Amino acid sequence: MSSRAVLFDLDGTLADTAPDLAAALNKLRADQGVEPVPLERLRPFASAGARGLVHAGFGAKPGDEDYEALRTAFLEAYRENTCVETRLFPGIAELLAELGRRALPWGIVTNKATRFTDRIVATLGLTPACVVCGDTTEHLKPHPAPMRHAAEQLKLAPGACMYLGDDLRDIQAARAAGMRAIAVGWGYHHPENGGPRSWQADAVIAQPRDLIGLL
Repeated sequence: MSSRAVLFDLDGTLADTAPDLAAALNKLRADQGVEPVPLERLRPFASAGARGLVHAGFGAKPGDEDYEALRTAFLEAYRENTCVETRLFPGIAELLAELGRRALPWGIVTNKATRFTDRIVATLGLTPACVVCGDTTEHLKPHPAPMRHAAEQLKLAPGACMYLGDDLRDIQAARAAGMRAIAVGWGYHHPENGGPRSWQADAVIAQPRDLIGLL
């Protein structure tokens, strides 16, 4: 089945949100009197959201005594400045324009909460045909439920959609839902996940315009 819609992960695929996520973490570190962590050291953790950033900045993980307090403080800092330095990755605007010319709908499936996602979508002036967030369904990626929900919103079978992501979970979710899974060469690849070519994606693209040949 040919692809009739394109779905994107948000953090690390559609938009470079790492600068604002890192700024929120470093505000929290400053409040506790510790030095900031350089942005480039934090980038690999950005796709994992609050969980990844709190671990990168404080070594805390879910289940640790101080984790929930740190996570809450981090999210509050991020809420105050959600879309200051966030930008579309180079080439994404042109890709979205090409999808529009081809009358192919596109959407977002992200583990980020609605309250942050909606602000980013509005600030960047995006007009997706559907948006599925981390609190839209009962499950997060890599579970296929968010992907299937997006296909339902588009009134398409999952197999008619392709999904682009920069994280192993993205590829796992797309494949579990029966979508074409496209790994992207840009974004926030965490070393523990291996490289995109090890994720068993249907294709790996180096830059957004490379998607055109797969449509």
